[in-house]
Amino acid sequence: MSRALYIGRFQPFHNGHLHAVKWILEREDELVLGIGSAQYSHTWRNPFTVGERYLMIWQTLKAEGLLNRVLITAIPDTDTRHSTWVSVVKTYSPPFDSAYTNDPLSRLLFREAGIKVYSIPFYERDKYEATLIRKLIAEGKDEWKKLVPPPVAHILVKIGGVDRLKEIYRYSR
Repeated sequence: MSRALYIGRFQPFHNGHLHAVKWILEREDELVLGIGSAQYSHTWRNPFTVGERYLMIWQTLKAEGLLNRVLITAIPDTDTRHSTWVSVVKTYSPPFDSAYTNDPLSRLLFREAGIKVYSIPFYERDKYEATLIRKLIAEGKDEWKKLVPPPVAHILVKIGGVDRLKEIYRYSR
């Protein structure tokens, strides 16, 4: 049985992420979905808490019938101690055989630790990009709701994430 790791900040979890999860599960038996930068929230780059992101992902995977094949975990950053990052990932994660990432630094660190690394094909990257989605939300443009799974749109409204992003956007520009 194979189990792979896919790490992202998921700020927010969008349809491109969901497409990546499904693509990886076509190749692997199980997936560990690592919520990266777990300690950050309430900033433009990382507006949502790890608990909020966990809920977005869990509700989406539940709606998609994928919870039986995906384990979700929170993984903090190590600041500038890149050489220890893979050890931190392994500590916070169930065991995995390989990693899927397009991030160059993550690829390097996993490879140096002897872990097989695979790239993920981008799915309509011009549309499914978290920075763009956050900007659409902050500017009050409803088209963002089509770019995230329905459970994520519901959660963002329910937790006050839309208003939070608008406020963060105002003071971060």
